Amino acid sequence: MPIEKIIVLEDDPIVRRNLEQQLRQQRYDVAATETIAGARNLMARDTFDLIFLDVRLPDGEGTDLLRELQSQPQKPLVVMVTGFGSVESAVECMRNGAFDYMLKPFSADQLQVTLKKAENFNQLLKVNAYFSNAEEDDTGHELQGQSQAMENLRQLVRKVARTQATVLIAGESGTGKELVSRALYRQSSRANAPFIKVNCAAIPENLIESEFFGHEKGAFTGALNKREGRFELAHNGTILLDEISEISPQVQAKLLRVLQERELERVGGNRTIKVDVRVLATTNRRLEESVERKEFRQDLYFRLNVVPIHVPPLREHMEDVPFLAQQFMPRFARKHGVRVCGISDRCLAVLQSHHWPGNVRELQNVIERALILCGDSGMIEPEHLGFSSLSASAPSSPAPASPSHSPAAAPTPASQDLLSLAEVEKHHIFAAMDKTDGNRTHAAKLLGISVRTLRNKLNEYGVHAKYSDAADATEPAELPTEKS
Repeated sequence: MPIEKIIVLEDDPIVRRNLEQQLRQQRYDVAATETIAGARNLMARDTFDLIFLDVRLPDGEGTDLLRELQSQPQKPLVVMVTGFGSVESAVECMRNGAFDYMLKPFSADQLQVTLKKAENFNQLLKVNAYFSNAEEDDTGHELQGQSQAMENLRQLVRKVARTQATVLIAGESGTGKELVSRALYRQSSRANAPFIKVNCAAIPENLIESEFFGHEKGAFTGALNKREGRFELAHNGTILLDEISEISPQVQAKLLRVLQERELERVGGNRTIKVDVRVLATTNRRLEESVERKEFRQDLYFRLNVVPIHVPPLREHMEDVPFLAQQFMPRFARKHGVRVCGISDRCLAVLQSHHWPGNVRELQNVIERALILCGDSGMIEPEHLGFSSLSASAPSSPAPASPSHSPAAAPTPASQDLLSLAEVEKHHIFAAMDKTDGNRTHAAKLLGISVRTLRNKLNEYGVHAKYSDAADATEPAELPTEKS
């Protein structure tokens, strides 16, 4: 994390000019003053990363300003400087929050070592703050499965992880793309550096540029302080761009520059910042189709797709379902403090015959729900899974594969068990698609959602290919023009 703006607070004019000159030669923004009052005025007008603070000053003691700075929310690192050093003085300064303590005169090499330590420490603080505010992930961190498909995936991850190549991880929602990215990170040479995740689909479009690249103070309304972006936080480490297909063309152009030149500029800033970052990206869409529709830049796609990794859907390695279910049970038993004995054979048969449109994530949710509902018996039975009776009686014929999903086909609470909201939503979407003869634009308008949201839902159910763009082409020009 670069140190950019520095205050030199020194009353000796020779030392002050010499230190100021050395820092400017290294392209730092330097403000120099000889009094505590002058330093307070500078910090009231701008944000500084580091201050070289003399212990004895004309209008007070530097240690008084040091203590004052510790109560500020945005405080610079402080390096105390003195020509009359002692062990007692050094100990007092460090106790009061000083980052380092230097004796005058000091060499250029000593200054360089201090600056390097300050930059590393500054990045550590920022990354720690990021992880402190990040949501806790309790989904597990291993690529599990005994099938040949999962073994092939693990072998590919091991081969790619030790390189510095950019990786594009593709697969349906819920297949474990983020687990693949974490495996790539943990097995790489950057495993001891930061791993920063950006969920591109969850960040509002007007804020994603600031999240990626950071912003300067006053860059826009609400930018009260300078903020480093995710790429800066990931310096020397790895960044995961989750659902990369959701970013706007404007941000795509700036992201391309980062991948090509390994440099960026903050929003509202003019300083070029060099970053050393390995980029991993995930998508649940076919990016080559988005490129053909001019929704995604072709040059950016080529930059991201250096090493493609496809994560197979659960229906392509159904032999892993019993194994995964057994792995999930003890984790959720600990989480909810319940006792579990196992899964009945009837229940395993139902699990293996289900289509799993939500993939491994759906299996996790089903096992967690079943474990909670099985009660004191501790044995999970088919009725605990929460499937509709239609799914349980004919699970080998997956609902999404049927060419017709009329409203009459949707199970109702009156005739069978109460459905989950997710099942109700799925049947309602299929009914809308049937009513509009597969036209996504018409169906989205009927449902009151965007075409992009509808397309993502169809992807999630594994039926996006059924509803081709041919049906959408009949849409008249005056209908809504959301990006699809």
